[in-house]
Amino acid sequence: MAELREQLLPRKPSVAAVPLPSTAAREAPSGCRPLFQGVDFSELKKRGQSLRSWIRVDAATGGSQVIEVDKFTMMRRCDLPARDLRLLDPVFVYPSTILGRERAIVVNLEKIRCIITADEVLLLNSFDGYVLQYVVELQRRLAAGTRDALDGGTPSPDYLPFEFRALEVALEAACTFLDAQASDLELEAYPLLDELTSKISTLNLERVRRLKSRLVALTRRVQKVRDEIEQLMDDDGDMAEMYLTEKKIYMDSSLDGDQSLHESSSAGDGISVSSPVSPVSSPPESRKLDKTLSLSRSRYESTKCSDSTTENIEELEMLLEAYFVVIDSTLNKLTSLKEYIDDTEDFINIQLDNVRNQLIQFELLLTTATFVVTIFGVVAGIFGMNFEIALFKAPSAFQWVLMITGNDNNPSVRCLPGLKCMALLRIRVSHK
Repeated sequence: MAELREQLLPRKPSVAAVPLPSTAAREAPSGCRPLFQGVDFSELKKRGQSLRSWIRVDAATGGSQVIEVDKFTMMRRCDLPARDLRLLDPVFVYPSTILGRERAIVVNLEKIRCIITADEVLLLNSFDGYVLQYVVELQRRLAAGTRDALDGGTPSPDYLPFEFRALEVALEAACTFLDAQASDLELEAYPLLDELTSKISTLNLERVRRLKSRLVALTRRVQKVRDEIEQLMDDDGDMAEMYLTEKKIYMDSSLDGDQSLHESSSAGDGISVSSPVSPVSSPPESRKLDKTLSLSRSRYESTKCSDSTTENIEELEMLLEAYFVVIDSTLNKLTSLKEYIDDTEDFINIQLDNVRNQLIQFELLLTTATFVVTIFGVVAGIFGMNFEIALFKAPSAFQWVLMITGNDNNPSVRCLPGLKCMALLRIRVSHK
């Protein structure tokens, strides 16, 4: 692995001295101020045309090499538009995507960003270990297939074309990476949630909040991979478009047929030159060539359409279905973890509601006790007023106050306002 890493990692470019423009060349004309001063648009334009390091894995030999290709050369080489290459740009963050094109399959699955053709795999060179594991695993499977072919044995019914073997390794790497992250999240989540149910604290709540954020992000990525595989399985046309090897065979056979037809027509023209031919029945040479090319093109298009309708897509469908089950299992694992988090939140809310109800009951008791004490204060306040009433002169007023304010299970406490009223009555009587 270390030797392969040294071979595949990009070399450090040598730093060369770049001559700076002269002061006279940098100065703007007098009286004219540049619109965007300090912005070098030539550098921004060259940035999109810079060379990029790719790992190329050959389909025939299984060998790998590092090549440096710019964007426009890659577009012409794989017959891809610029928007498809933008999906593989590590500068931008795009969701997982699998696109079937005329001559290539564009794969963007987590760490694996590659272009698969019928003859090679072009993988963005990276320091990530999953990229190197992808190269090693693909080489191992190609070597196993080549060894079986050299042994002279019959190919197994599970034999897949090169593009499907490369796609299978990419799907396996993505599913393994996501499942490993889901397993690590599970190992961290369940003990933390159990600790939170036993001890509710600010630290535990903050840890659960971060855990839930990671869970939501991982679930979104797994859901995107699952939806992409399901979308491919539901569209037979997209799956038929990904049979690159068969399309290449059809293209080569049609080109051979066109070449033989052109040679036969040129030979016939050479024979008929010596014989007198009417000028009306002999069309020009350019018209003959255009007609020949149009016939061959229409024959290829009709062959392609008939083959695409009757093409056997069971191999690719079974391959996608196998990894759809794997990624769906990972999604179910994350869904179960999210449900466990939701149940823990509900349990914590129930506990908090119970504590809140107890506080409300205690507050109600305090309010009732305060109200009772306030009644005694009101009675004492009435008897402490500085105005004359007939009750002050009644000899049995003290007994009535004791009966109203002190008739309780704890008369030693309840009689205090009554005693105060009695003292007030005696003071008033003595004053009189």
